[in-house]
Amino acid sequence: MKTSNPTFRSSVYQGQGMQAAYGETMTVEGTIHRTGILLLCVLGAAFWTWSRFFAARDPASVGGLLLIGVFGGFIMALVTCFKKEWSPVTAPIYALLEGLFLGGVSAMMELRYPGIAIQAVGLTFGACFCMLAAYRSGLIRATRRFTLGVVAATGGICLFYFVSMLLGFFGIGIPGIFGGGPVGVLFSLAVVVIAALNLVLDFNFIEQGVEQGAPKYMEWYGAFGLMVTLVWLYLEILRLLSKLRGRR
Repeated sequence: MKTSNPTFRSSVYQGQGMQAAYGETMTVEGTIHRTGILLLCVLGAAFWTWSRFFAARDPASVGGLLLIGVFGGFIMALVTCFKKEWSPVTAPIYALLEGLFLGGVSAMMELRYPGIAIQAVGLTFGACFCMLAAYRSGLIRATRRFTLGVVAATGGICLFYFVSMLLGFFGIGIPGIFGGGPVGVLFSLAVVVIAALNLVLDFNFIEQGVEQGAPKYMEWYGAFGLMVTLVWLYLEILRLLSKLRGRR
């Protein structure tokens, strides 16, 4: 089964069952525990950056941490994708780096729109639990048609963001999409929905790894993949809330 999360490629579990034949195998419970650890890493690093920002109330005070979080997190994500067996070490490092970035961004948004950070956190966890409940109950199934639709939509969003970034280098902006008008709000809402639906594909892929007897370290890799989606979902919800708050 394909998934639009780049960390959960269709080839990830190929041959993993044979490797796990001589040791412990991946479990759903173990993956949940690892996900909890990564969440604590993100929250801890984010709180530290958040505290530094509000102590100085100056974006420059966390500018370096934001850069470290963005580029360091990206590099660590690539390393984890290509060296899955390193994930027990690289996944927590990725989570800490992403925490630095999220803490800084959240603090800046909080200063402008008080209360927005806790709203975004609550909605992110709420969406995650709703998607998990829908998946476990069978209300939403990762069928081939569903998967292809989510993958195509996610790919289109990534392509759109990439093109927008390139146009931005030449001073060209896409009107309406990134603003607080109706078009911008509807676009952000659609992206949030697509990001949330990616969680269903992630749950399904982890379940497949358990069924195929993937090695124990894949629990960390599965947790890492979920964190990638959750970070994206949180940022999109934060963007959506900022547009809604900016309209007032």
